[in-house]
Amino acid sequence: MEATQKKRGFVMRALDSIERVGNKLPHPVTLFAIFALLVIVASGIFSSMGVQVDDPLNEGEVLTVKNLMSSEGIAYIFESAVTNFTGFAPLGTVLVTMIGIGIAERSGLISAGLRGLVTSVPKQLMTAALVFGGIMSSMAADAGYVVLTPLGAVLFAGLGRHPLAGLAAAFAGVSAGFSANLLLTSLDPLLGSLTQEAAATVDPEYAAGMNYMMNFYFMFASVFVLTIVGTFVTDKIVEPRLGEYKGAYKGDVDFLKPEEKKGLWAALFAFIATIAVMALLVVPSWGPLRGDGSFLEAPFFHTLVPVILIMFFIPGLVYGMITKSIKNDKDVANQMSDTMATMGAYIVLAFVAGQFVAYFNETNLGLVLAVNGAELIQGIGFDSENRFMSILLILVFMIVAGFINLFIGSASAKWAIMAPVFVPMMMGLGYSPELTQLAYRLADSTTNVISPLMPYFAIVIAFAQKYDKKVGIGTLISTMIPYSVFFSIVWVIMLIVWILTGLPIGPNAPIDYVG
Repeated sequence: MEATQKKRGFVMRALDSIERVGNKLPHPVTLFAIFALLVIVASGIFSSMGVQVDDPLNEGEVLTVKNLMSSEGIAYIFESAVTNFTGFAPLGTVLVTMIGIGIAERSGLISAGLRGLVTSVPKQLMTAALVFGGIMSSMAADAGYVVLTPLGAVLFAGLGRHPLAGLAAAFAGVSAGFSANLLLTSLDPLLGSLTQEAAATVDPEYAAGMNYMMNFYFMFASVFVLTIVGTFVTDKIVEPRLGEYKGAYKGDVDFLKPEEKKGLWAALFAFIATIAVMALLVVPSWGPLRGDGSFLEAPFFHTLVPVILIMFFIPGLVYGMITKSIKNDKDVANQMSDTMATMGAYIVLAFVAGQFVAYFNETNLGLVLAVNGAELIQGIGFDSENRFMSILLILVFMIVAGFINLFIGSASAKWAIMAPVFVPMMMGLGYSPELTQLAYRLADSTTNVISPLMPYFAIVIAFAQKYDKKVGIGTLISTMIPYSVFFSIVWVIMLIVWILTGLPIGPNAPIDYVG
């Protein structure tokens, strides 16, 4: 008993330390501003030291660090400020996709779809439905956290099961869903654009051939695997540990109204019709988005941002018209405007992050660090032809990414910092940018549920306290750790299988990079 108390005490102290350190970190906007300033200072220091490496783009030439503290560098900082912002790769992709997703969300389609999914299945499949619904909720960005997580608790309570187990199942599914889905989400072009930009510093031609579906095959397969694993963890580990729920709070299940059901059917037919029209643009040899090459090289895969917009916009519009949440064109414009209004914080972040990324590329610091890092790893005996060593290196990278996630919650903010260094470095070691991005996404998703600094963590605790006033950070993390551990193990096994078999992780997305 004493040993158990000591273990729990150590865990709680470790979690408290993580929370204290994380809370002392600056706001992401401030963080990027600091990084941008550090790049400027570092460029002056390394330039004066004459640091140089062999240019990976031009054989026989050397690459030096450009000094942003020089007269030319200072002029560049002022002259490029606007283009650094407007040219920041994820800015346009996120804003465009959010127009379509915003209509689907604000018309009520996303909420109704999630509620309809988990309230219409048999009781014995409720856990699986919650996990699956959570995974699929990443189509609507963060909507799953505020819609499905409390709904999971209410449904379990209504079935006489422990509500915190339902909350945990939904929370695990939502967090894992950012790296698993049957469809593309707004995160695919967001991270993909950063990956392409980083890859272009090493091989512009290769980067130009990349597409936002670079992780899709792996994501698609993960949906079914994680649904099974999440169901097992909930039913066999989490709920038995929680024991019998003796609280009085039950809550009311918000079942679908007749007009919502009608709207969902209409939205489904609209979605199928939209897919059919899109197929006509891509599948036939004469399709304008088919191109002259093979199907996997079609322009369609490079135009997925407007495709995502349309695939969400049309069903959302139809649903809104049926349920009367959209009565005219003014409602459509207002809902799109409301969605853009919520993106203010992201736009500010994009401005500062755009400066950091641009400075990093302009100074050549990313390539210098990547080349030196790759040479260092190879110098300690790394053999890129040895698959065991390859897997080991990927696992180390995932551990680093997962650890950083405990302190910086935003997936895009972390990747904007990490991609310019790790993508070129891993390319130098023979790994494709697509694989590096996938490894990052897996590490990020599996640690979301145990990161106190994840933006929705406090909200989930508030939901849980409706059923147990004593629930705190330690309670929620201890409940979610089994999901984090099992999801990590299963994803690592899947990744190893992919690496050993050489299966593509997406259309035109190999495991290995050959420059």
